[in-house]
Amino acid sequence: MTARHLTFAAWALGALLLLAACSDNAAGKARVQLPPVPVSLGDVVEKSIPVQLTAVGNAQPYTSVGIKSQINGQLVEVRFKEGQDVQRGDLLFVIDPRPFEAALRQTEAALNQRQAEVRQAQATVERDTAQLANARVQERRYRELVAKELIAREQYDQLNTNMAAMEATVEADKAAVENARAALQAAQANVDNARLQLGYTTIRAPIDGRTGNLLVQNGNILKANDDNPIVVINQIHPIYVSFAVPEQHLADIKKYRAAGMLKVVARPPRQQETLATGELTFVNNTVDLTTATIQLKATFANQDNVLWPGQFVDVSMVLTSRTAIVVPSQAIQPGQQGPYVFVVKPDQTVETRQITPGVRLGAETIVEKGLKPSERVVTDGQLRLVPGSRIEARPPKAS
Repeated sequence: MTARHLTFAAWALGALLLLAACSDNAAGKARVQLPPVPVSLGDVVEKSIPVQLTAVGNAQPYTSVGIKSQINGQLVEVRFKEGQDVQRGDLLFVIDPRPFEAALRQTEAALNQRQAEVRQAQATVERDTAQLANARVQERRYRELVAKELIAREQYDQLNTNMAAMEATVEADKAAVENARAALQAAQANVDNARLQLGYTTIRAPIDGRTGNLLVQNGNILKANDDNPIVVINQIHPIYVSFAVPEQHLADIKKYRAAGMLKVVARPPRQQETLATGELTFVNNTVDLTTATIQLKATFANQDNVLWPGQFVDVSMVLTSRTAIVVPSQAIQPGQQGPYVFVVKPDQTVETRQITPGVRLGAETIVEKGLKPSERVVTDGQLRLVPGSRIEARPPKAS
């Protein structure tokens, strides 16, 4: 065998040995298994869930009253502090009453004078009526004497004329009484008005509520029915939350409201904490043409003052309930082909499953398609997983 043949044989043997070594090494690597990935798991559950509408709402006072003075006068006393809760009938302001007390005394004096004039007119009527009665008696007597020709006709005619004049006088006296009574009524009206004006010197709370900024101080001159209120009182027990929903939900709202009151839940913006629970109490009588929405109002008792006028909240209104499949919201991952979850198989490996998520209900999300009840999904640790990865369930975190 030549040297060339020996060299080729040595090269071929080396190549076979190297190939054998590489094959053994690859087989060893294939036998190495990666450790299981620790993850948190959650259950796929079928349960009854609320069918609800969500919107952004704005808290509004149940009633708001701007307090104004009804008379011109000087403010002498303020009986409350800004931001204080007041009850209906509580004294808020006192305006200098002295000018109005003087005006009342003056009208009362005029009233007394009118009453005296009425009494005098009535006395005149009584006196003249008595004289008329006597004149009528005399007229009957003289008529009989004239008939018997015992007196001259001229005497009877004179007496008859006097009686007619007395009748006219009595009628005039009665008219004077009516005039005096009309004057008395006018004087009484003046007294009532003076008392009303005096009553306006004390301003009391017309509703239960909380006071706002005080815009006047002691010594200020108040104008009657000024454009700007001197303080605003807002009733916040109960309180409204106003919100709007698309008009296509109007039919469902009317349908379910006819069956019973609809519960409304208020939450802080983008949070799941429940601030208050109330009821739908108002549906506007027209759809807003510019936004194609219908305005709604819910009433909340608000005894703990968690809602405040002007505050924005997230609103959920429950229409009804239905059975649906839900998973923990953190199990759903975004993907290029849409949302998916890692589903745990019986051999403790995972597979990806495309799903069709529905409405999110706080910590849970409805799954319309892709999962079955009793399956388990990964809720934490997804970043270290690929399809086929072996997993190890971590114990739940202590709350």
